[in-house]
Amino acid sequence: QVQLVESGGGSVQPGGSLRLSCAASGSILSIHVMGWYRQAPGKQRDLVSTITSGGSTNYADSVKGRFTISRDNAKKTVSLQMNSLKPEDTAVYYCFAARYSEYEPGYWGQGTQVTVSS
Repeated sequence: QVQLVESGGGSVQPGGSLRLSCAASGSILSIHVMGWYRQAPGKQRDLVSTITSGGSTNYADSVKGRFTISRDNAKKTVSLQMNSLKPEDTAVYYCFAARYSEYEPGYWGQGTQVTVSS
């Protein structure tokens, strides 16, 4: 079992920045990939960014150049630095962990709200 606890959401004006963090505990040695999904009201949950145990990263086209994912193995945390935020980034952001693929997350965080509004 893996437990994920998120922090760092909030409200910000367009063009602002936020940093999300996800602290992992439990059987994390079995985890291959971690990252973030997001879900806006009335929409499906979409993949935002991933980072593998080897450090390879990937981003949705909509956030490339604005978001940066990173991991601290010593602290067992994954972070998402979000810059130049837009109103369309407003969503609940969910940290996930998966043993094999980001499209089959086995573990989820509780979700944290990000609101971008003037």
